Amino acid sequence: MLHARVLILTVTTSLLVSCVSLAPGADKVRLTKSASDVSSCKAVGNINVPRDSKGQVDPANASTEFRNQVVGLGANTGLVTSAVLGVPSEGIAYVCP
Repeated sequence: MLHARVLILTVTTSLLVSCVSLAPGADKVRLTKSASDVSSCKAVGNINVPRDSKGQVDPANASTEFRNQVVGLGANTGLVTSAVLGVPSEGIAYVCP
């Protein structure tokens, strides 16, 4: 019985830890794949979604991680330069008017 409780607690904790929350303002970040959309904007930094020990991006959290990094750089737009399974994994953060 004790082993079952420990297992349930461990699984629940793992699920909670693996979820990434949006940072304040990240829901308003504009994502684009077109460089022409950011031609009048100022680049402020590169975006690289974290990868696991095998070099894989977690597709469940990648978009949130990407948006959070854009906001963390003080930007409002992210140019997606690389995507994995349809979610952004690398890009450039821009401040656009």
